[in-house]
Amino acid sequence: MAIESKGKIGVLIEEHFDGTEFRRFNEYFPARGYEVEYISHLWGNESLRFGSNPENDTIEEHVTVTTEVEDIDPADYKGIICIGAYAMDRLRYQVNVKKGQKNQAPAVVFLRKAVGTDNLKLGAICHGLWLFCADSDLLKGRKVTCAHNIICDVENAGAEVVYDGNVTADLVIDGNLITGKHPGVVDQFMEAFVKEMEKIGTATFAR
Repeated sequence: MAIESKGKIGVLIEEHFDGTEFRRFNEYFPARGYEVEYISHLWGNESLRFGSNPENDTIEEHVTVTTEVEDIDPADYKGIICIGAYAMDRLRYQVNVKKGQKNQAPAVVFLRKAVGTDNLKLGAICHGLWLFCADSDLLKGRKVTCAHNIICDVENAGAEVVYDGNVTADLVIDGNLITGKHPGVVDQFMEAFVKEMEKIGTATFAR
């Protein structure tokens, strides 16, 4: 008997995504009743195929994306996650730039809408916050954790990185934003993400 869907989790993705997170997302969320939909900017194509970061000199994971980020409404999702590795840096690319203008990459425009959507949980793991860093308004004043090598980017975007001794914290929940340090804590991140989604309407976002 099929499990009735509790809703969709949209995962922003591009080339050089984290394979560990990808595998675990595809196992964990559907087992708990959530559809996983991968979304990206398709540059006018009906679909694009992306590969993960190489592991043991091999690109072990691939995903074909057919959902254009410009064509969707964040309100149709229960949660939006920025996957780790270098994918989020690629998604903030702009063909043209104008002095003084905020980043207009389609994924960044979508993220602005998502941040302002009621009852929507947002998540980022490892390097995922790179997409948030494209516009400091998306991170200013938020408490987060991230990979050690993007601490400077995240702090320069106005966020407060939470530490646990001499390392960044494994997991931080600040309102509707859940962040994880790296793929080694992906299970902890997903468990927290589901719990936070299922608290909507029954508890305060503040923590």
